[in-house]
Amino acid sequence: MAAPLPPSRPRIPGSGLAKGLAVTLRTMTKKSVTAQYPDTQPDLAPRTRGVIGLFEENCTVCMLCARECPDWCIYIDSHKETVPAATPGGRERSRNVLDRFAIDFSLCMYCGICIEVCPFDALFWSPEFEYAETDIRELTHERDKLREWMWTVPAPPALDPGAEEPKEIAAARKTAEKLAAAQAEPTEPTEPQGGES
Repeated sequence: MAAPLPPSRPRIPGSGLAKGLAVTLRTMTKKSVTAQYPDTQPDLAPRTRGVIGLFEENCTVCMLCARECPDWCIYIDSHKETVPAATPGGRERSRNVLDRFAIDFSLCMYCGICIEVCPFDALFWSPEFEYAETDIRELTHERDKLREWMWTVPAPPALDPGAEEPKEIAAARKTAEKLAAAQAEPTEPTEPQGGES
């Protein structure tokens, strides 16, 4: 046999309406938080992720970004170029020259893996977010457009003054100090070769 239900409170007619009106009055007295975009630009967070910018000079066409992209939305074309030897008798070298670098933002899911895996810091997050197009084909940004986004990338935040010095900078500073010390030491005069016979 089922347990008897507890007695319910008697309902006051119109109490739901009074609660609803109380919520409405509370909301009406609060300050509005509606942003009047696009008349007023929003205040973006310092490291906002908007669009990806390309610093072309740092790209070595290693293809890591295109290989790691889960959406396959990065298109890279390149060719090899022979560089003459730097010294007489040296070997010629070949290097990759970037012909095309494009990102299809209609496929991109903004995961940032391409930026994370780039070993040469050629890709950056830009806070720009106003690049909507009426034609989806125009969402494929070629390298010229990706380069334009680069100039909107904010400078990285300053290092914590109490932080440990990066190993690379410490090593470079020690090397520079050794070279300066070696140049400051007076050189001993060399004795003439051959001497007395």
